[in-house]
Amino acid sequence: MEEALASYRHALALDPGLAEAHHNLGTVLLETGHLDEALDSFRRATAANPAYADAHENAGDALMQLGRVDEAVVSYERALHIRPDRVVACHSLANALAHLGRIEQALAAYRRAIALDPNCAELHNNLGGLLRACGRLDEAAACFRHALELDPRLAEAHANLGLAQRLQSRPREAQASCLRALELRPSYEPALTTLAEAYADTGDFAGAERCFRQVAAIDRDSPQACAGLSRLRKMTPRDSDWLGDAQRIAALPLPPRQEACLRYAMGKYFDDIADFEHAFDNFRRANELTKCTRPAHQPEAMTRIVDRIIDAEDGEWLRRTRTTPTGSPTGPPSGSERAVFIVGMLRSGTTLAEQILAAHPQVFGAGELPFWGAAADAVRSAPNDAVRQFRLESHAVTYLDSLASLAPGAVRVVDKMPGNFLSLGLIHAALPKARVIHLRRHPFDTCLSIYFQHLETALSYTNDLGDLARYYIDYARLMEHWHSTFPSGVILDVPYEALVQDPETWSRRMIEHIGLPWDRCCLDFHSSPRTVITASKWQVRQPITTAAVERWRNYQAHLGPLVGLLARDCA
Repeated sequence: MEEALASYRHALALDPGLAEAHHNLGTVLLETGHLDEALDSFRRATAANPAYADAHENAGDALMQLGRVDEAVVSYERALHIRPDRVVACHSLANALAHLGRIEQALAAYRRAIALDPNCAELHNNLGGLLRACGRLDEAAACFRHALELDPRLAEAHANLGLAQRLQSRPREAQASCLRALELRPSYEPALTTLAEAYADTGDFAGAERCFRQVAAIDRDSPQACAGLSRLRKMTPRDSDWLGDAQRIAALPLPPRQEACLRYAMGKYFDDIADFEHAFDNFRRANELTKCTRPAHQPEAMTRIVDRIIDAEDGEWLRRTRTTPTGSPTGPPSGSERAVFIVGMLRSGTTLAEQILAAHPQVFGAGELPFWGAAADAVRSAPNDAVRQFRLESHAVTYLDSLASLAPGAVRVVDKMPGNFLSLGLIHAALPKARVIHLRRHPFDTCLSIYFQHLETALSYTNDLGDLARYYIDYARLMEHWHSTFPSGVILDVPYEALVQDPETWSRRMIEHIGLPWDRCCLDFHSSPRTVITASKWQVRQPITTAAVERWRNYQAHLGPLVGLLARDCA
């Protein structure tokens, strides 16, 4: 390297305007870690030859390593303007855009790179990673499988497929995918981390801890391992060694996502030990970092969506769905009572309610099924009432078939997708006998609990208390609309505070609401071996406690953006 540097510098002494020598000098400086000098060389190369695509691309690489991602994007775009067929530059541009949270542009750049090189397994894997981060799990899993068809030994794709499967509530498949990745790369940290989470999903917290500690043994600076350990139990002041590790790692120059996961964990630690000021400081830092990696939230868009639903899916519309002839081979709306929907805001007690119901011998808890989100888009985009009704009936049949395949012997199957509150009109029109359980929790506790969680799917409204307040208001008014539109007896409101203070009374009401006889197994829900992938996986395996009721009082000094929720009568 030293001889190479000397040769390029000698060349430049002979001809200071030689673009190739500036570029080649830059590549050696970049490889040896002299980033600022490398960037200067690439800049001199492009000044001497503005059409030098390699120099623009490598300047982008130097800027990425320097953390100047916005400038890196410009350099990659210049390289691609000169040479549109450069796959590596396109791939690098996609990575940079993803880093900035410019998701749609990043997806387009990945797809452009794949069009240039469709047989590159790494590109399909990276596209899948971004789709997974956006919550588009089925598309992500398809990308990972395609990557593995191209390269069955790509450990990254096996591990990423395992993560997608875990988020799809398929923990056994997730474990198998991670174990396959570890066969190929025995110390591959992402596979070990996902395997740990998959073990925790099934209640195997000891197995999860072993995996996290294995990661920490491989890399003592791993943010994922350090943060993961904090989620397996309630922390105490005796965990000061853990805090020291977390603070040491957080002080390193970490990418935003990695520092954020540690900050959420440190916030949890301080909240667990009742040091609320330090807790909020860390949660605020975590959310600010997370906002940098996600699309900007647009609260007006949610308000417009709710306005359209309220205007379109009213009582008159519901009466029409009962009478409109469609000629559908599936016949009129289904009379099945098998489906039970638990809805509400995130962190409102929906997982607890599902765990109670799923402890009943005749009930199967299916977790969070994404079916009605996609189905609602298809139905609402129909060109006329007849097509809309036909699609609605077809989706009802498809959905009930999917429930039958999930749990053939269950009398009731619980779909605990909180966001189904947006689709309740269509759900009730398609499945009028299905019952809905709506979890309600004090809006301050709800919004703070969301703000304090490191959510694995990209939800843009969760990282700002003002955005959370706006979202809560829209949610509350849509639920009021459904109450005024549906017949009585369809929706049971369950106050979280009442459920944890008097679990037997409210558990009985829920079981009665879904038309089943009472069974005392429902009071032993915390002993259930079923899979839980939400952030409540540890809590719902403990006996019921009222510790989280009025938790917001610990953070009153920080609640300014939420105060309007009570004024708007959203409590």
